[in-house]
Amino acid sequence: MNTSKPRVAIIGYPNVGKSTLFNRITGTREAVVAPESGVTRDRKEGEADWNGRSFVVVDTGGIDFESDRPLGEEVRKQAQLALQEAAVVIFLVDGRSGVVPQDHEIAQLLRKGSVPVVLAVNKQDTRVARDNLNEYWELGLGGPIGVSAEHGLGVGDLLDEVVKVLPEEAAVQSEAAPIRVAIVGRPNVGKSSLANALLGDQRTIVSSVPGTTRDAIDTELIFEGTAMTLVDTAGLRRPGRRTTTDVEYYSSLRALKALERSDIALVVVDASEGLVDLDLQVVYEAQRAKCATAVLFNKWDISTLDLPKATARLKAKAQLKPPWLTVSALTRRGVDRILPLACDLHRRYSSRIPTAELNRWLDELRSKHPPAAKGSKVIKTFYMVQYDVRPPRFKVMVNARALVNKSFAYYLENRLREDHQMWGIPLVIDFEGKEERYS
Repeated sequence: MNTSKPRVAIIGYPNVGKSTLFNRITGTREAVVAPESGVTRDRKEGEADWNGRSFVVVDTGGIDFESDRPLGEEVRKQAQLALQEAAVVIFLVDGRSGVVPQDHEIAQLLRKGSVPVVLAVNKQDTRVARDNLNEYWELGLGGPIGVSAEHGLGVGDLLDEVVKVLPEEAAVQSEAAPIRVAIVGRPNVGKSSLANALLGDQRTIVSSVPGTTRDAIDTELIFEGTAMTLVDTAGLRRPGRRTTTDVEYYSSLRALKALERSDIALVVVDASEGLVDLDLQVVYEAQRAKCATAVLFNKWDISTLDLPKATARLKAKAQLKPPWLTVSALTRRGVDRILPLACDLHRRYSSRIPTAELNRWLDELRSKHPPAAKGSKVIKTFYMVQYDVRPPRFKVMVNARALVNKSFAYYLENRLREDHQMWGIPLVIDFEGKEERYS
């Protein structure tokens, strides 16, 4: 049994500590935090629990009605969408500044709505913020609760008030954990555009400015009865270029962490620019995270890419030899094939090959292509079994572990991948020698 959890949106002016409070409530460091204003742009969700009540916390970009920052209007739209979906709103203000005109503007917006609002005055670890606390009664949103998101002061009292006004949870059936699908790639290849095309919603901000997405944004959906979590990530740069700013560094780190938590990686390539070395590096990162992997050649509507040459290079460089699709988020060409491909990858990623079938395959392989000798000794394979899934893990009994070299290991893996339609699926094969088994 799972639950349809109510959403608690954190709303406020830019740089008042919303992402810090999000991390504090969820007990994570998922939201990127930096001293500069306007770091958070999209809606980011995380699960939280307080006094036995579970809910989803939504971090938003700052609402600034007069901002002329790039993407300012889009950030406001995302925050307002979060308001529409919220069961409760935490209105967070910076207690050090006292009540400012922007606080009144946001309070007026919140008073017009029907969603319960809990007013939190942040940065109570400073004396000036404590002295300003009572000023916030004038916003007409009830009694202000003093907190320090950075140090955790008063956050328990804040959550007590949130839980009091939370609606009851609506129970729904869920047969399995959702399939986690990460959309990854270098900056500005169209990851967010593809995510929005798949969701049919302007869920994440899209811009021609590289680095628009900074967090890993999780969105749940149901596709043909299958629960999925779509994860839009920040663009991955070369390791040597990830330290330009703290925001870029932590954004890349979140993207890599998102891969580690995902089942499927959809690596997006800008087909108008061709397949570059950094695209192959992203595929490698997906392989290293043990994700089932596919490659999406986006912007196919404006591409002049030599597809046979590009896919041949992809298969030569990527160990998993991932399947690929040509798509266009703009025209929606091929978009309807992406989620079926992800489901098919997950089916094979979760499949188990019967032991009898595996050993028939091993016998046939041994008779057609006997292993090469290593000096005066020959590798002998006795038995094979699959002992785990997601990713598929196998154990092969051999006469001596020391005889198994990389060439033989890669040969066995590639034949297993080819004969059992495991392209794009990470495989783990352990070799155990007789001397290890009986020692």
